[in-house]
Amino acid sequence: MKSDRKIINLLSHPNTLTLFRVMSIPGIVILLLFPNRFNAIVAALLFSVASITDFFDGFLARRWGMVSDLGKLMDPLADKLLVSSTCVMLVSLGWAPGWMVCIIIGREIAVTGLRNLLVENQKDVSASQLGKYKTGFQIAAIIPLLFHYPFWGIDFQAIGALYLWVALILTIWSGLDYFIRFKKLLY
Repeated sequence: MKSDRKIINLLSHPNTLTLFRVMSIPGIVILLLFPNRFNAIVAALLFSVASITDFFDGFLARRWGMVSDLGKLMDPLADKLLVSSTCVMLVSLGWAPGWMVCIIIGREIAVTGLRNLLVENQKDVSASQLGKYKTGFQIAAIIPLLFHYPFWGIDFQAIGALYLWVALILTIWSGLDYFIRFKKLLY
């Protein structure tokens, strides 16, 4: 009984949900190495499930009083790994423009560096509201880009491209916002 309870506690722990996002990356990559309609749907579904855990890990951590420094660092890192690796695969397939993905990944790396500096200076590293919108639009762009193929007469590629433009604008805006807010730490 005790071991069953430990397993349930481990599986429902917010950091386990964060790690699931990271562990889903190889599955998405492998599916996209063999692009076809079926693999595109499965990759989109896996990406969607992994993305949903982003909401639940934070929600559960706050609700159950399990907010931790590890969670605050790992949560955005898991988001960045999931989004970046999936975007790289989209570029490799010609389903997303490389220059846009370079800007998105570049911003993610730059903000991660800034967040590390914030941790060293004992500042709050929680994601900003603007950063959360950015992540939401990145996810909203990637899902239809993963579907890629027309289904039910819907051009998912066009929908994904539109959301990717919004995500790009929010990515740049939120990146600038981080650096402007914490510019004192940079000098």
